[in-house]
Formats: sequence, structure tokens, C-alpha cells
Amino acid sequence: MSSSRPDMALGRGRPSKAAVAMLVLVACLFAGCGQPKGVLFRPEAHGLVWPQPPAPARVEYIGQLATSDDLKPARSFGEELGEALFGRKAGRSMLTPYAVCTDGGDRVFVCDSNAQCVHVFDLDRREYEQWRPPEATGGFSQPVGIVYDTRDRLLVADSVAGVLFAFDGNGQYLGELAREPLLRPCGLAVDPRAGRIFVADTGAHQVVVLAIDGEERTRIGRRGTALGEFNFPTNVAVDSAGRLFVSDTLNFRIQVFDHDLNAVRQIGEKGDMPGYFSHPKGLALDSDDHLYVVDAHFESVQIFDREGRLLLAFGEEGHGPGQFWLPTGIAISGDDRVWIADSYNRRVQVFQYLAEIEP
Repeated sequence: MSSSRPDMALGRGRPSKAAVAMLVLVACLFAGCGQPKGVLFRPEAHGLVWPQPPAPARVEYIGQLATSDDLKPARSFGEELGEALFGRKAGRSMLTPYAVCTDGGDRVFVCDSNAQCVHVFDLDRREYEQWRPPEATGGFSQPVGIVYDTRDRLLVADSVAGVLFAFDGNGQYLGELAREPLLRPCGLAVDPRAGRIFVADTGAHQVVVLAIDGEERTRIGRRGTALGEFNFPTNVAVDSAGRLFVSDTLNFRIQVFDHDLNAVRQIGEKGDMPGYFSHPKGLALDSDDHLYVVDAHFESVQIFDREGRLLLAFGEEGHGPGQFWLPTGIAISGDDRVWIADSYNRRVQVFQYLAEIEP
């Protein structure tokens, strides 16, 4: 029986790799070689804002970083040809992104607790790296806290090893920073004006205050429920006035300390209504000193004003844009871009604070 499509019958319906390569070469000759950088984030493609219209938008979803491919780097003709011949390599992905920070510029650092590394996304150069301590140190055990300090160092809290690892701005390992015992260090924050580093030591039920050189200055709190006491604190943040905010996670509240480290108030308590908490974790502040609190169990972020009044909440359980699955860490860069470690969705979601929330 003859075929009405002899090319397909003879196996010639799909071009060979060599033919594909030749087509790519011809296209390159006529259209120019390689591919330029892609657009990183396209908020207009999603149209997600909070609160919902007709209220003025204050927070906008703009995109995500899940793999190194999300950097959308330029590709040379050789890379294009290689992909045509051998297929495209899969991007490097995250396993359990737990904490996030930036260097104040174009680099985003993501602490991955189970992959035992720091993912480095360079948004300007569109380059991706992984940072780890040297093998001779034993490497990371469970990195869960991260901050970029005033000396251009990346500090990483390892809760199992009980130490802070330090790297310079090029990823070179500098050694361990804290010189006093830490039980289970978790969240980190820097007060640049006072030259202080705050460490939420979850196992000690304290916040440890270090000088920039790593020398211990003091410790705040003990286990308890009174103001100034903690029950497994996990994260810390500092506002423009030097006030300290602590996620007192299993007391289901945020505690606020003044510049002299006196406890002044708590925000929230246990409950399932807006303004209450189930499992508060990551903390960050925008340019207007609004406090953002990630609640891992509510799969949401709540925003409070300077007096602790709830302004806005966004997020819900799920896997799509603006949805979360056990979110943990948060960082807000100087341009009010909000980076949230969406741990079990294996990504960092990116939002933009748009304007002053207060009326």
C-alpha cells in the first residue's frame, strides 16, 4: 500500500539535528547571532495587586525566581547552536529556599536549608552561582538565616552547626563570625548606624547582639511569655530609627524594642483573624517603615504601621502567582522590592511596594 505522505513514511517528516543546526545558522546569518537578555519581570502580564480595585494598589506582584533560567541571560550563537543540536540544559533550581536578602544592588541571595547552599542571582549580569564554605569546614549543615552587612560581607546563620559563616562580596569564605556559643541561630538583621548585628537564637530563647566584628555585646530575653521574654524567636528586623522587631514565633506575636533594646510593645497574638498570627516568621520593613510579617501557616503576609496597626494582608495557600506554600523569609530592598522565600513552592516570589499605605 502506498502512503499519501511518503516523507513521513520514510522517517523524513522531522528534520535531523544537523538540518536544525543549518536552519539556525541560516537564521543567524540573516537576523543576527545570539539572543539578547530577556525581560526579568513583567507585572503587566499578571495584573495582581493588593488591595483589590477600586482601592488604590499598594502591593503589586511582579514575578518570581525559581531557577537560574529565570535570569533570562543573553545567549551567544554558539549556545543557540548547541541547544539546537543537543537540547537545552535544565536551569539550576532551589530545594527549600528559607531566607533571602540582597546586597543593596543587583544581587539576590537565597539561603537553601536542605540544599545546604546559598543561591546567588545576579540580576544585572544575569549570572547564577552557589556559595558554600570550604569542604574542610564541613560545609553547611542547615543554613536558615542570611544578611548582607555594612562591610560587604554575606553572613549566614547555620542552626545545626550553631555558627555564623561569613563570605566576602566575591564569595570567598572568611570564616566564622560569632565567637560566643550560639545554640540554634536563625534570623539575622543589621543595624548599620549602631554597628550591631542581631541574631535570633531560637534554641536559647534570646536575641544575641553582636558588634560588627563578631564580638558579643549583650543578650536580650529568656524563655517566657512576658514582654521582653521569648518562646522560640525565629527572625529579626531593624527599622530606620534603630528599633528592633522580633518574631516571637511560639508566643504568636511580634515584639518591638527601642534603640536601647527596651521592650516597648507586642504586635498581634494567637488567632485566625487579620492582625493575629499562627506561625509568624520572616520580618522586613519598607521605606516607610511598614512592618511586613510572613505567617507560614496562614500562607500570607501582613503589613503593619509604625504603631502596630494592621494595614493590609496579601497571599493565600496555593502554587500560582501571589500564592504561598509555607513561606518563611522576606527581604525588602532599597527600591521597595519585596522578596519572599516561598519554601515549599521552591521559589522566591517578587512584589513591589507601590506607595504610602497610610491615609
